[in-house]
Amino acid sequence: MKLNRLKTIEIRDVWQGEASHFTPWLAEEENISLLSDAIGIELEVICEEKSVGPFRADILCKNTIDSSYVLIENQLEKTDHTHLGQILTYAAGLDAVTIVWIAARFTEEHRASIDWLNRITEENIRFFGIEIEVYKIGNSLPAPMFQLVAKPNDWSKKSKAHSGGLTEAQEFYLEYWGKMKEFFDNSDTRLKHQKPYPQHWTSFATGRSYFGLSAVASYKYNFQRIDFFFNMKDAKDVFDLMKDKYEDTSRKEIDPNVVWNRMDGKVNSGVSLVKENIDVTNRADWENQFTWFIDNLEKFDAFFRPKIKLL
Repeated sequence: MKLNRLKTIEIRDVWQGEASHFTPWLAEEENISLLSDAIGIELEVICEEKSVGPFRADILCKNTIDSSYVLIENQLEKTDHTHLGQILTYAAGLDAVTIVWIAARFTEEHRASIDWLNRITEENIRFFGIEIEVYKIGNSLPAPMFQLVAKPNDWSKKSKAHSGGLTEAQEFYLEYWGKMKEFFDNSDTRLKHQKPYPQHWTSFATGRSYFGLSAVASYKYNFQRIDFFFNMKDAKDVFDLMKDKYEDTSRKEIDPNVVWNRMDGKVNSGVSLVKENIDVTNRADWENQFTWFIDNLEKFDAFFRPKIKLL
């Protein structure tokens, strides 16, 4: 078999300027998805050149799972103190934010700075360091690659967040979702399971902020449930619009027992599917329960994802 070699391409030969070329390229949907894969967070671009104090962040995104802000700072050369100061300004200027610093090369000092920031900040503040590289094989088109060089230390942050101790229920849910994440990671599902938390639900990205998809398990009431929910100020209007148009189709394409619940008196509205009389504490049955979640979460995702993109 004849093989070829990867050839490194100079970044400036592909993108001449950060603001004029690289940032607009990265903000395109097919390209931001490459960054999403690198950091494990599904991103929705909100705007470019977002003002934060006296600075402007290159790209403002939202994490589609929890609608929190993700700020991206680009640098087509090695990292420097000026950009480090800017990302600290961004972190100070926004609540519960993720900062992604992209550069051609991270110095050891700045890599260590990102690691230190992740150690000392709360769990809802996250810093990522990404190196951007470009390769060719023979005469192929240039191919970008995002290399993750610094990321949040989930284990240490989890330990700090839970240092006060967990209840028996919280311990159970942490184990349950942890095992389900392993099951998802070892399957061929396209869904990305988030980090497990000690609560009775876990969330999945839908491709747009303010629309959520979650798996719910209750060992107190013996059921599994999947919720697709509308979580915005005009949730009732959006729910009514989609219910009129898609309710019958959803029962054909997802499950006949799908329930559309307007939830009058509450901000949210949702669409649910419930499986009752399930002993979620029966570890011997967890594979069946996780399989049910995968099968039906994929149906919800396939049904709603393209429709909410059209709104």
